[in-house]
Amino acid sequence: MRTIDLSPLYRSFIGSDHLASLIDAASRAEKQSTYPPYNIELLGDDKYRVTMAIAGFSKDDVSIQVEENTLTITGTKKTEAESKESKERKFLHKGISERNFERKFQLGDHVKVLAADMENGLLHIDMERVIPEAKKPRQIEIGSRLLEN
Repeated sequence: MRTIDLSPLYRSFIGSDHLASLIDAASRAEKQSTYPPYNIELLGDDKYRVTMAIAGFSKDDVSIQVEENTLTITGTKKTEAESKESKERKFLHKGISERNFERKFQLGDHVKVLAADMENGLLHIDMERVIPEAKKPRQIEIGSRLLEN
């Protein structure tokens, strides 16, 4: 990917640093690994679901964190030295990875994580865009006066 010089943007637009940080985050996202596979679904006008295939992970192995507009999902398995079960298992073929992972998603403004659930090796994270009343469009009658405190 080519690098983009945003210095002219900083000189002429006030408050565009948010746009620059979004572009930087998008370029970092391209460098993430493709494991584990995931889907992003649009369930409604403002409802979304991220589904990740995390076979072999339990609820205790996965952590979900939202900080500023970044959703981070981390999966950490015990090392083989810590697991008694791994000493007894001998694989002829091991196709299920079960390796540690960290996946980050940039969330849009006002997108809130509602719930997370794990079923049949799939992690589902439901989100919704909740626009505050102050940001919603409103109709202003001609001739009326709006007094704001």
